[in-house]
Amino acid sequence: MSSVAIITARGGSKRIPRKNVRPFLGKPILLYSVEAALNAGIFEEVMVSTDDAEIARIAENAGASVPFLRSAQTAGDYASTDDVIREVLLAYRAQGREFDAFCCIYPTAPFVTAQKLRDAMEMLKSAESVMPVVPFSYPVQRGLCLDGQGHLGYKWPQYAASRSQDLEKIYHDCGQFYACRTEAFFREGTTDTKNMVSMILPELEVQDIDTLEDWAIAEVKYEKMLERNLK
Repeated sequence: MSSVAIITARGGSKRIPRKNVRPFLGKPILLYSVEAALNAGIFEEVMVSTDDAEIARIAENAGASVPFLRSAQTAGDYASTDDVIREVLLAYRAQGREFDAFCCIYPTAPFVTAQKLRDAMEMLKSAESVMPVVPFSYPVQRGLCLDGQGHLGYKWPQYAASRSQDLEKIYHDCGQFYACRTEAFFREGTTDTKNMVSMILPELEVQDIDTLEDWAIAEVKYEKMLERNLK
């Protein structure tokens, strides 16, 4: 299958200013995604979708392409990842270029590796889409919530006395990348297709990065991941 890597890196970021180019262990965090995609060696093109001149410059200097800039509509706070993917694929189509599949990679995903991307694209040969997931570290069925008066109680009381090992394991999106067949994406309007399969990742290689505290934890996890992989 012909394929393109789409790295989504807009300029705006409310919680961590200039998040996509902020140094992560010494280099702009965007470069981890760009380098993983390039080193995978499986994409006809590794492109960065951005509205920002600095991000475009960093991406191109690293070897990625920025064939067109993101529109104002998909650079806003309320545009979805699917909106960005659709815009990119349609822009390529307008240039006469089509890809059988794509891998959408987030720009703040230092745990993405070339091997993970190769594995995901290989999985697409027998699926329509691939999502990396990780198990919740604690059974969500035993979750607690507050009522209007601030009183704490079980969200699902029927599971209050259940043993953790007896409860169904539930997973969540790692927020790193999505691999998908182009035909299935346009048919469903999303990468969450009916024939979607999982790539289960360990907790050590997953971290949301929405705050500076998250950022610090991610750097520690990343260094631990390197230590483990080098042993």
